[in-house]
Amino acid sequence: MRALLALVDNRVGDEARGRPGMVCHDGPDSYLVVAADKGTARFSDLANAVATRSGYWLGDAFASGGRTGYDHKALGITARGAWESVRRHFAEIGVDADHEPLTAVGIGDMSGDVFGNGMLRSSHLRLVAAFDHRHIFLDPDPDPARSFAERRRLAALPASSWDDYNRTVLSPGGGVFPLSAKQIELTDGARELLGVGEDTLPADALVRAVLRAPVDLLWNGGIGTWVKASTQDHASVGDKARDGMRVDARSLRCRVVAEGGNLGLTDAARVEFALGGGRCNTDFVDNSAGVDCSDREVNIKIGLDLAVEKGVIDRDERVRLLAAATEDVVRTVLAGSARQALALSAAERHAMATVDGLVQFIDHLLETGDLDPDVETLPDTDELRDRVARGHTFTRPEIAILHAYAKRTVSRALLESDLPDEPVLAPALDAYLPTCLPVMVREHFDRHPLRREIVASQLTNSIIDRVGAGFLYRLRELTGADTVQSIRAFIITRDLLGLTDIWDALDAHCLGEGSRGRPTVGSTDPAPDALLHCHFVQEESALWLLRARRTPLNIAAETTRYADGMREVTAALPTVLATAGSEQELTGILQLAEQLYERGLSGQLAERVAWLEAMSPALDIVDVALRNDLEPTDVLYAHIAIGTRLGLGRLGLAHLIGRSAQLPGQSHWEHMAAASLRADVARSRSELTEAAMATPEFDMDAAIDRITTGARADRVRAIVDEVTAAPRLTSAMISVVAGRLGELIPPR
Repeated sequence: MRALLALVDNRVGDEARGRPGMVCHDGPDSYLVVAADKGTARFSDLANAVATRSGYWLGDAFASGGRTGYDHKALGITARGAWESVRRHFAEIGVDADHEPLTAVGIGDMSGDVFGNGMLRSSHLRLVAAFDHRHIFLDPDPDPARSFAERRRLAALPASSWDDYNRTVLSPGGGVFPLSAKQIELTDGARELLGVGEDTLPADALVRAVLRAPVDLLWNGGIGTWVKASTQDHASVGDKARDGMRVDARSLRCRVVAEGGNLGLTDAARVEFALGGGRCNTDFVDNSAGVDCSDREVNIKIGLDLAVEKGVIDRDERVRLLAAATEDVVRTVLAGSARQALALSAAERHAMATVDGLVQFIDHLLETGDLDPDVETLPDTDELRDRVARGHTFTRPEIAILHAYAKRTVSRALLESDLPDEPVLAPALDAYLPTCLPVMVREHFDRHPLRREIVASQLTNSIIDRVGAGFLYRLRELTGADTVQSIRAFIITRDLLGLTDIWDALDAHCLGEGSRGRPTVGSTDPAPDALLHCHFVQEESALWLLRARRTPLNIAAETTRYADGMREVTAALPTVLATAGSEQELTGILQLAEQLYERGLSGQLAERVAWLEAMSPALDIVDVALRNDLEPTDVLYAHIAIGTRLGLGRLGLAHLIGRSAQLPGQSHWEHMAAASLRADVARSRSELTEAAMATPEFDMDAAIDRITTGARADRVRAIVDEVTAAPRLTSAMISVVAGRLGELIPPR
């Protein structure tokens, strides 16, 4: 550590200073931290003492944890974050992981941080088998309450092992066996549990049988790589110590894999398991809570030190404030874990429809050199074509990799721009800080040396976790806007549509805080569908903004321009839908809200999500009102009435058009064409609305009648009816509708 610190730049005040005599081939970088791993957490205080003696500016922020930091094992933060992934996986198949019995096998023991804390997440968990580097544990038919109490006792027992397990708690056929045993005798119960026919097995064969057990959950809380793909040999895995105990992913019979430990499965194994119907993320997703907690601890310490330097607080107060922030930090970290898991579910659900866009995004990463094909195991075009033919596309772990690369490229683009310095993004830093910090202390975080990086990271995570890896890339492809301009459109539409409140409510729902209670029996969690509804509406709104408004977009100015009108449109929608004759659309919205409620969302959240879809044209409506000095509610009425009379309601063509650019099996150019034509239809509808509002005598109903009656209007309705009834929507169909609508627009 002293050698590393002798090489890295130091910081004096606000300036990074290189070491004397050092030849540096890149820019200044004074940020170096070390992280505990493999049982070295107790060395945090030692590492910080070395940093302090070396005069390194981070001091006790050099290594997280220790006397003045957050004890990961005591908080159980890594395991709790991984459990958010478990919750999400089982919610997707209609199972409540917190309250329903789940059978599990595991890698690790109760003295380990990730394994021990993980096996205490639910008192309904039935741990039937586990192993570590010393023992194999079997309990074929555990009593949930008694076994949970025993696991809790072992977790509290210093340096415990499976050999400390109270044998009287074990079910018939259970036992604890040394991993060094040459042969282990199996009872009928153990053989039935593991699905093996042999009376005895060598220890390594028994470990393989445990990994392949037919259970709900495989929880990895240990060290080593235990699962490879069938296409890989053991040598390519790079973990020789586990060669005799490793299994192929296609032989796993669990429903879910959770990776609290690192490298438990190879990348190829995760893909093979997912293609076979199993549910898993990646290790960097499942165990990210520990990393996030450490990052926040270090950054909070740095900010508090700035307050100490100015005499606002002393060292004792610094320690007290850091401790007081614990609950806030933990909740924020767990919300982030739940949000990541939800984002993967939404992207996975939408993967078949967006497969071409994701391929284009990968090609973009390859062209820019951001993605090394020799490092990441992502499918090529031929493999994807074969998958699509079999009803598959990108797997969940592959989507996780794409999300990681998307975050990297977005963060870099932000840091290369001036956007993180704009006052409009100040709330991003404020939201990062624990709420318990006094205002006089929070003010000093504006001088945080990593303030820009924190803001960029916060915004990046929000973008990719809310709208997926391809959102900004699609905006660029369809409008020509660069990444930063697309981010500006994301922020403006987020605020105008009130999405932050909806997203926060979805986070609370995922954490078990925002649900109305137990959903309809057997129903899958609606949160991914709700997130996709938000995504679709925001994408349409962002596309309109980038096409219609001058760039570079001024976030504050554009938000101010449309804010009042958007609020008026939102408030007026229910009444206008009823009075403008769009009962079908109104019924559809109410039915969607009821469905989301029945599946577990709170009533208020279900209604907000359902009504959001009717807001797709809201920016255009408000813009027409602003340009013509009209009331937004009047323009809304004309827009809905014209659409209803021509058959463009939500359950008619407009609903299909809104999804046409997402149909699977289309080429990149077909997607582009469909999106462009969709914009043509929206533009024509907007021009028809504006024409109705421009009537000199301003008899709106009469103007709407003139536009929506006659031979041309009849032709529009006829083609709309025909297209609506078609089993598949094509670009050619949209093109014809766009052309027919254009014929209705009166000459200027």
